[in-house]
Amino acid sequence: MVTVKWWGRACFEVRDKTTVVIDPHDGKSVKMEPPRVKGDLVLVTHGHADHAGGRDMVLKQGGQVIDQPGTFDAKGVKVTGVAGFHDETKGSQRGTNIAYTFEVDGIRFAHLGDLGHLLSDDDVKELGRVDVLMIPVGGFYTIDAKIATNIIDTIKPCVAIPMHYRVPGGQDPISDVESFLAGKKNVNRLGKPETDYSRAHLPQPTRIDVFSPP
Repeated sequence: MVTVKWWGRACFEVRDKTTVVIDPHDGKSVKMEPPRVKGDLVLVTHGHADHAGGRDMVLKQGGQVIDQPGTFDAKGVKVTGVAGFHDETKGSQRGTNIAYTFEVDGIRFAHLGDLGHLLSDDDVKELGRVDVLMIPVGGFYTIDAKIATNIIDTIKPCVAIPMHYRVPGGQDPISDVESFLAGKKNVNRLGKPETDYSRAHLPQPTRIDVFSPP
């Protein structure tokens, strides 16, 4: 059993025997409370404050940070970082971005960070099988609802978790999650910021799990 908690924006806690934290914001940059978690392993997709400002805050003593592409075995977790871009112009506007896959308790997670473009066939191949996909849907800074839907249809994860969209009280020039959910089936509104997953009970076809802000 793996517990997943959304801390807002693109920050997630994935917890089993090892706690993995992805893209920890600093709270201030997203006008939210900072993530209150300590990670054995912290994955950073790029250096913007709303994705990396909290890295020192959430890193457990003796923990490890990965912030580059490549293949790693860190804290007993196999991690692959796939290089990409924060925009559609090969990084000329917003720089680079790293998509990560990692496995916890037999479940393969993928977190696409601030992906700004469609994934290539090579990208999809490098990511491999994905059980739970964390994907930005808000547009403007990242891919929008249409491109996110295309990627989900290509990867076919068991669960897709939308992230990086405007939440109540947010001032970002990005869309809310309803723009992404419009017309979609198999939508599961959790009504809370966390849930548990087990390998034996992953759904098919793809279910969209919508977390509530923390």
